[in-house]
Amino acid sequence: MTEYSDHHGPEGLRTRGTILVVPGRGETRATYARLGKRLAADAYRVRVIDTPALDADDLTASLSAFAARLADAVEGTAPDDGLVRPVVLVGADSGAAAIAALLGRTDPPADWQPDAVVLAGLPGETADTVGTWDLELDVRTSCPTHRSTLTQDPQVRRGSLDDAVPGAVLTAAYDSETAVPTLFLVGDADPLADHEALTRTAKSLPAARLSIVHSAHHDVLNDLQHRSVSAEVVTFLETLRNELRPLISVQSSAW
Repeated sequence: MTEYSDHHGPEGLRTRGTILVVPGRGETRATYARLGKRLAADAYRVRVIDTPALDADDLTASLSAFAARLADAVEGTAPDDGLVRPVVLVGADSGAAAIAALLGRTDPPADWQPDAVVLAGLPGETADTVGTWDLELDVRTSCPTHRSTLTQDPQVRRGSLDDAVPGAVLTAAYDSETAVPTLFLVGDADPLADHEALTRTAKSLPAARLSIVHSAHHDVLNDLQHRSVSAEVVTFLETLRNELRPLISVQSSAW
């Protein structure tokens, strides 16, 4: 069984960049098939990896192993003429926390450094119990397609949102001083998010944007607003390719 799920851009178009998607607690690579296809349709090379294992008792080893997996995954996307940049990591839930914690290390590995990151649904330090599968679905999403995808996938681990993300990972994520351009995405109806901490972190970084998705839940990349969220990600990618200079400015608008 392959370690990755790959999505390629339309034939004949030049690849505009490389995206690695890192799922969160309980999710599988299949959870991000819709997102992967949509980003690939805009001529980005997309690879989805497995959720990283985070051992609270040996966090350094966990993050080192995660960094090695990222390096291998990125290397495997390189065509004969070399890796297509920019390389962007997109993480959700614990995947987002792992990426942020890795970038926040004082000795981040030099062999896989991304050009930018997207951190979606970064969890807060909450110990609330989600409960039944129906309640977990309500926390995750109101999108019927995504609810069906999660329910019908036998590899999705139900009850996983009750597993606490190691506190040291969350501390490292929120205290990160990374200069890597960062797009934070969070739903304003996400009960697992620490919205105040996200705002503080985003404001403290030199190149960060915090985008609030109205009425979205924890699985902000896959909720009802997934088309608009994907568009926000693509806008970020295109802005990144333009040295973080917006390609479009609104001069006048009635809304």
